[in-house]
Amino acid sequence: MGTVFSFDVRGCSDLSRTREALAEAVDFLHHVDRVFSPYREDSEVSRLARGELTREQCGPDVQEVTRLCEDMVRRTEGWFSPWYAGSVGGWDPTGLVKGWATERAARMLASAAGVDAVCVNGGGDIQLLGGPWRIGLADPLAPGALATVVEVGADVPEAAVATSGPAERGCHILDPHTGEPPGHALAAMTVVGSSLTIADAFATAAYAMGDAARSWLEQQPDAEGLATTATGATWQSTGFARWTA
Repeated sequence: MGTVFSFDVRGCSDLSRTREALAEAVDFLHHVDRVFSPYREDSEVSRLARGELTREQCGPDVQEVTRLCEDMVRRTEGWFSPWYAGSVGGWDPTGLVKGWATERAARMLASAAGVDAVCVNGGGDIQLLGGPWRIGLADPLAPGALATVVEVGADVPEAAVATSGPAERGCHILDPHTGEPPGHALAAMTVVGSSLTIADAFATAAYAMGDAARSWLEQQPDAEGLATTATGATWQSTGFARWTA
């Protein structure tokens, strides 16, 4: 997936089983890369783009991701889309796959006997199971500085933190309606919820929306957001403060 994953596992009363679960989680992430990478000519996504496969001919993971993408299109009113204007081959689920894969890997680790808490970080997008945790959000305009800290208490069974924006990779998020970069000045959009599959897709959609995401986030029962503008100003949804120190 062209990024770095890290794992933090706490508890581990059965170290042998934890190591097995970690190996299984890493194997799964490599499997996801083989299936979904648009940079691999033999991936199912690349073969779909060339018309060598239909989605119906693909494996169960592609079927699951297709259903999740359709749900995210509906929930974001089209601002998240794997069928955005200009996508190669007409279908590109990469805006959802990393969050989905990271969440799945975290749940695989959490299933190991004796594990108290798990943090899986996939390129800056994080799934947490158990706690407590403190997650620093990078300031997109001041490298090395933090914008804020997300606090996840020991009483929170699961939490997810996803950030979208151009700070790390340049402008790579497009307006799905035009196929062009969004015509606004947001520097970053962070979404916090319970599921990284949802938070990652929501962060992408909210960044594409720009300031219009503020009212949209207020309507979402499982997500809160923090936005940073290009001038350094910030705004947040009503419930975001409960996640901060």
